[in-house]
Amino acid sequence: MNTFNRINYLYNYIKPFLDIGIMTYLLYEAYEFMSKTNSIQILKTIVIVALAYAVAVILDLETLLWIVTILAPGLVISLTIVFQPEIRKLFLRIGQSKWFAFGSRSKHTYVDSVLIAAEMLSKQRRGMLAVFLRHTKLDNIMKTGTKLNADVSSTLLVTIFGKDTPLHDGACFIQGGKLLSAGCFLPLSEVYDIKKTFGTRHRAALGLSEVSDAVVLVVSEETGAISLAFDSKLNYDLSLNEITKILENLLEITPEQSTMEDTIDESKSTN
Repeated sequence: MNTFNRINYLYNYIKPFLDIGIMTYLLYEAYEFMSKTNSIQILKTIVIVALAYAVAVILDLETLLWIVTILAPGLVISLTIVFQPEIRKLFLRIGQSKWFAFGSRSKHTYVDSVLIAAEMLSKQRRGMLAVFLRHTKLDNIMKTGTKLNADVSSTLLVTIFGKDTPLHDGACFIQGGKLLSAGCFLPLSEVYDIKKTFGTRHRAALGLSEVSDAVVLVVSEETGAISLAFDSKLNYDLSLNEITKILENLLEITPEQSTMEDTIDESKSTN
């Protein structure tokens, strides 16, 4: 048996496992997205229609089979339209996988400034929304706010969110140490079983994480809790150490010699 035949034999052996693995992954991701929205109800309807078609074929119910056959093309088109947001999210989720991410890790510590501001605003019971951009472009959402393109600093963030300025109700977008824009309006979450205690900021943070790979930091105005939303999940009331580790991992930041705790202690000592 030559080399080509061996490779072909090996491929034919692993092909069924590869086929099943990929299909399982895609179906799981699709179900995970659908289970968080009302589209799961539509999916149940599809299953019922499919079962009705199967029964019609098995029992040879000609009238029902004729109706389903005529309606099938229109049903496919309708499902494509209805599930358009979910299909978009599914492909976006696949495209955001680290398998397709390239480039070297950043060495910026601008996150420290954001967390210092978040801690100060938390103590003052002032709300905050900070979006850390990753791979997905969100220019259309940033256009809803005011373009700044300023260097990130805790002073600037506290000025924006610490007072009743025109920009304090929206979200700010941060990337590569730059505060790109502020006062932006984020899409609200489509999750119907979210806790009623969560306000608009948390719903907006979760909503953006459902349609992009951005990481959203939220400071609760009511409780002062600092949370992170990413990958369609809201991680509520995290410690600064937990947030630092998560952001360093998701934003691919390599910590420099000064740690987050040293930066915060230095900020406190100057106040």
